[in-house]
Amino acid sequence: MGQLGSQQTLIEARGISKSFAGVEVLRDVDLHLYRGEIHALLGENGAGKSTFAKILAGVHRPTRGSIALNGDVVEIQNPLAAQRLGITLIHQEPLSFPDLSVAENLVLGRLAGSPWSKVPWKEIEEEAAQLMTLLGVDIDVKRPMRGLSIADQQMVEIARALASDSRLIIMDEPTAPLTPKEVETLFSIARRLRDEGRTIIFISHRLEEVRALCDRVTIFRDGNKVATDTISNLTDADIIRLMIGRSLREYLKKQDAQIGDVALEVKGLTKAGYFKDISFAIRRGEIVGLGGLVGAGRTDVARALFGIAPADKGEILIKGTAVAISDPAVAIDHRVAFVPEDRAIAGIFRTLSVEQNITAAVPEKISNAGIINFSTEHEIATDSIQKLSIRLASMRQPIGELSGGNQQKSILARWLLTDPEILILDEPTRGIDIGVKAEFYDMIGELAASGRAILLISSELPELLALCDRVLVMSEGRITADIPRAEATQESIMHAAVPRSAEVRAS
Repeated sequence: MGQLGSQQTLIEARGISKSFAGVEVLRDVDLHLYRGEIHALLGENGAGKSTFAKILAGVHRPTRGSIALNGDVVEIQNPLAAQRLGITLIHQEPLSFPDLSVAENLVLGRLAGSPWSKVPWKEIEEEAAQLMTLLGVDIDVKRPMRGLSIADQQMVEIARALASDSRLIIMDEPTAPLTPKEVETLFSIARRLRDEGRTIIFISHRLEEVRALCDRVTIFRDGNKVATDTISNLTDADIIRLMIGRSLREYLKKQDAQIGDVALEVKGLTKAGYFKDISFAIRRGEIVGLGGLVGAGRTDVARALFGIAPADKGEILIKGTAVAISDPAVAIDHRVAFVPEDRAIAGIFRTLSVEQNITAAVPEKISNAGIINFSTEHEIATDSIQKLSIRLASMRQPIGELSGGNQQKSILARWLLTDPEILILDEPTRGIDIGVKAEFYDMIGELAASGRAILLISSELPELLALCDRVLVMSEGRITADIPRAEATQESIMHAAVPRSAEVRAS
C-alpha cells in the first residue's frame, strides 16, 4: 500500500452537489485526495460515486461546491480542461473513435502545433507501440479501433491515460472486461504510478480488487458520502453495510424451476475464425451457463444465435424445428431475446429517452398505422420501470444519464416486452453493484421458473456456479466441457477454459 503518512493533498473537494432534472443525485460531498494514493469509490449504482468522479473529470459541472487542485480553486469546465489540469478519466465503457487507428486514439487532444504542421506519424506509432508493450498486450497500433475486443479497447484507454502523464487518473470499472492476467498487469501499472506520486481513483464493485489494490476507500449511498477510511480498517461486511444500509442477505441462490422440453438446440454451429462445431441444447426452465476466458468465442456464439453475425454452417433448432436466423428481426420473430455484453454500444440508444429505449423492440405495441401513440408508449414503459425498480429522475431523460445498473435493467425490460421464450444474457451483471446484482439474480431465477430457456454468459465463476443447472465451457472457439451443476467447481471450469497450449506451457 502507498505511504499516506505525509498526506499531501492533491484534490480538495468541498460541498460538491449535483442535480439532474431537478433531482439531487449528489449532496454536499467533502473529500480530500492525497498524492500517491489509490483511493476507491464504492457504492450501489446510482449512489453518486461515478457522478462525483465525472465532476472531477469535467464531464459534469457541479450544481454547487468547489474543487481545489494543489491548493488552488479550479473550474473544470469540460474534459479537455480536466486533461490540461492533469486529470484523466478511463470510462467504464470504452470510448474511442472507431475509424481512427489505435495510435491516433492515443494522441487525441495531446498534439501541439499549427494546422499546417506535419504530423509525426513515426514518433506517434513508436510511442503507441511502447505503451502497448508496457501494458503487455499484443495490439497492432496501426489498425483501426473498430473490431478490437472490449478488453483491448479498455487497454487502449489505459494507455491513453499513461500517455497523458496525468496527476489524477480516474478508473471507472476498468477491470470488468479484462482477464485475470490483464487485471494483474493493470494493478502492477497502477501501483507503479502511485509510487511515482500520482493519484488514482478506482471505482469497482469487486471488493477483492479494492482490498488488493487500494489504500483508502470512500463509500457513497443515496448521493451522500457516508464514510472515508483506510481499507485495512474495514471488513467486507462493514463495506457492504455502509453501501446498502443493511446486512447483505444471501443473494447467490438458485430458484426452483420445472425443467421442460428442449427449447433451443444447436448442432455443429461453425463460423470460420471465431468458433467451430458448437453443439448443445437448452430446455424450458433451464439456466445453462457459458463460461470461458475472454476471447474464447462465447459472445460470437451468442451473436450468431441472435442473427447479428450468423454462422457459416450448422443448425439452429427452436422447439425441434430448424430455423435460419439471418438477422435479429428473425430471432425476435422466433421469440429469442439478447441482452448484449457491451450495453453502451450495442444495448442502449444513448441520447433517446428511457421510455423510448424500453419500447424500442415492440413498435407494434406502441403504434397504430405506423404512428406512435405516445400515451401507450408512456404507459408500457411506466409498467416496466415499476416492475424492474428502475431508478431515474424522469422517463424522458436520456438513458445515457442513468447508472450502469439502471441502463441494464432498461435493456432487460425492453426484451421482456417481446415475451421471449429463449433469453441470451451476455455478462448481464458486468459493472453492476452488489445490491442490483441481487435483483438481477432474482429476475433470472424468476424468468427460468416461468418456463423460459436461458443461456447465461458470465466471467464471474460464483455467478455461474450459483445460478446455472449446467455450465458449458469454451476455449479457443470450441466447447471443451459440459459440467452438471452437482459437479461444477471453479477448478473444473477453469481447467476446461485454459487453452491446451497454455496448459502445456504451465506444466
